[in-house]
Amino acid sequence: MDFSTTLQAAWARNDSLLCVGLDPDPAKFPAALKGRGDAILEFCKSIADATADLACAFKPQIAYFASNRAEDQLEALIRHIHDKHPGIPVILDAKRGDIGATAEQYAREAFERYGADALTVNPYMGFDSVEPYFAWKDRGVIILCRTSNPGGSDLQFLETGGRKLYQHVAELVATKWNAGGQCALVVGATFPAELAEVRRLVGDMPLLVPGIGAQGGDIAATVSAGRTASGTGLMINSSRAILYAGKDENFAAAARRVALETRDAINRFRR
Repeated sequence: MDFSTTLQAAWARNDSLLCVGLDPDPAKFPAALKGRGDAILEFCKSIADATADLACAFKPQIAYFASNRAEDQLEALIRHIHDKHPGIPVILDAKRGDIGATAEQYAREAFERYGADALTVNPYMGFDSVEPYFAWKDRGVIILCRTSNPGGSDLQFLETGGRKLYQHVAELVATKWNAGGQCALVVGATFPAELAEVRRLVGDMPLLVPGIGAQGGDIAATVSAGRTASGTGLMINSSRAILYAGKDENFAAAARRVALETRDAINRFRR
């Protein structure tokens, strides 16, 4: 199945709009894992195994692996998720943005080396920086639109043709770039009014929504602003609040508890 179909099936099967972010920081690991060469892999596998039936997607952030020389553990993690939890898409959060042949190499890295089901990309070099990713017809291309960080307004709120730049990006992706149905957009939970505006512009296109949990985004406002008429359409990401819910050998059970609470809190406002 392609990314869109897999995501829709995961929404239904797990009754979930929760995306579990995998941002492994070895400094925060339980003592039993510290010093192990495979600590990042074992930590993330434990989180994935504990939460897979509660999630619609997993989202590993590549910087946390690369900065620890753990790219091989990222490859192994994605293989593990695909083998043990088939049907849960893996989004590689890398925010790539370059042109031509370089973009092709980034696409090969994400889709062939790592086996990711989708990749986050930056649109600000234009269509030719995004087009190479569409060659992998079964993979998702998740484009930055209205990000959750306060500094995103520096550029995303600039006026262009009588509207904000993020609105232009949303409409451009929905009307011109999404010919193969592979696109989704990143829109932060910290800006529910803009989230609602993006939903108005793009119809039922999936939205990856960071910003709840540690970043303070409100779940009720997020779901109300971003859900589709069918009560889906969202991948609401939580990373640190789930990953580091526990600090001892029971960290995976603590992560499951918080993931369950978050999934259920989201569902209270879906219908």
